[in-house]
Order: sequence, then C-alpha cells, then structure tokens
Amino acid sequence: MNSASHSHLGAFLRARRAQLTPQECGLPETDSARRVAGLRREEVAQLAAISVDYYTRLEQGRVRASAPVLVTLVRALRLDDDQKRYLYGLAGRSEDRPRRRRPAQPVRPPMRRLLDQLTHTPALVLGKRLDILAWNPAATALYTDFAALPPARRNYIRLLFTDPAVRTLHRDWNHDARDAVAALRMEAAADPDDPELARLVGELSLRDTDFCTWWAEHRVSTAGYGTKRYRHPLVGELTLDCDTWASPDGSGQRLMALTAEPGSPSHDALRILASWTAAEPSTDRTEDVPR
Repeated sequence: MNSASHSHLGAFLRARRAQLTPQECGLPETDSARRVAGLRREEVAQLAAISVDYYTRLEQGRVRASAPVLVTLVRALRLDDDQKRYLYGLAGRSEDRPRRRRPAQPVRPPMRRLLDQLTHTPALVLGKRLDILAWNPAATALYTDFAALPPARRNYIRLLFTDPAVRTLHRDWNHDARDAVAALRMEAAADPDDPELARLVGELSLRDTDFCTWWAEHRVSTAGYGTKRYRHPLVGELTLDCDTWASPDGSGQRLMALTAEPGSPSHDALRILASWTAAEPSTDRTEDVPR
C-alpha cells in the first residue's frame, strides 16, 4: 500500500465520520459545543474499540489498518456494502478475508469425559474467543439452556454482555465481565488476524459502552482462577470457586469448573440444582462453532 492510498484512506475516514451523528451511532448526547461536523475522532475510536492515537494515525495515513480493525471500522462508521468494498480497496486488503468462517472446534475426548463425570459441578469447555463448546447439566441449571441458544450466541463473553438473565446472575458483574474482556484481549494478542474475534469485538463495542471502554484499556489476564458470586432465581445467592484448566495439546480449550466448600450453603444449593436437572449427557454442538 503506497502513501497515496494511505492518504485516500484517511480522507475517506474523515469524510465518513463527518456524515454521522452521535445519536445515530448510539452515543450519549453531551452539552459541550461540537467544533467539528459529525463524530469526533475519539468517538470513532471508542466505537471501533481502538486507541485514539491509532485512529488518528490512520486518518493521517501513517499506519496501515489491519483486517480486524477494518471490521470494527465498518461497524463503527456504519458503512454499506459499496462503502465497505471501497474501504477495503483503499486499505489494500480483500474484504473476503474477514468473512472467512473457520472450521469447527471439536471438543477433545478427555475434556468430554471430565465434563460428563462432574455431575454436581457446573462445568463448561471453552474454546477460542471464549466460545462455549460443551457443557454439563449442572452448568445448564446454573446459567442457561445452552442447547436452546443459536450456535453464534454460545459464547461466554457475548452472554455476559448481551443476555439480561446471565448478566443479572452475576452479583459482581463489573468485575467478572472486565476479567472476561481481559482474557479475550490475551487471545487477540495470540491471533490478531482472527476474523471471528474481530466480528465479536466489533459487535460488543457497538452494543455496550463498558465493553468498549475496557477493551480500549488493553488489560490482559489468563483468568485462571478466582471466586464468583451469583444470585440464582431458584436457589438464591452462591459463592463459588472458579478454576480453569488448559488442555496440554495447544488447542486453546479450557475446562471451567465451579465448586463450593463442602457443607457450605453454596454447596447445598449446587446439589439442589443438580437434583432438578434431568440425568442426561451434556449436549455438544461443536460443528457449529468456528475455530
């Protein structure tokens, strides 16, 4: 991509943000006078979940936009199909790349066996991008009926930010959701060109200002263990230890299990939940979940 293309891309970004208003992009109104037409640079950066400095350099033609950033800019600037093709052309990238769907993430047999043997312990198998690959009946009783969800919604962080029931379930939602964003940031560093992750980040950035803010902080965490507090509509409050174990084969799959101290009220509540759940094998729909 030559310097002229960089310049044209910057000009297009400036022109497009001048055509948009904060209201139509879902941004709150402010009392301060606007010195520019349309969106400010910092508002576009917020919507695209990138830093203001990075977006400024894009407009100034000083940096080349990556494929994931182009995906979020398409969403942030509300581009139609023609504008999207034009943007990708200016950036010297094929728009087919971010659309490519990756193969399914099959659950490893040892993970499956562990999951099925945890009868009173809510457990999930998480894949790349925190996709929920498999679950046991106890996890269904605690969280939601994963099998009833469309495959695209079976993602831990998407449920945290978009499902009102899952959001209400978490008594410390801000803490748990921010940790999940930090874990997703770790994955972004390992695979920055993952188009599915770019789509997920773009979607959540437009739908939730907290996600947008926390993503821009670049906080990272493996979220390997910790304590989670829940408020369940049937059994009330629970305090559970959350531990994750990574598969040793490099697949990125993790087993997340939630346990309680034996004899505690939370332990008793988990047993009650388990008793209400039909004794059936966990459902696995991995053919619908991209790598």
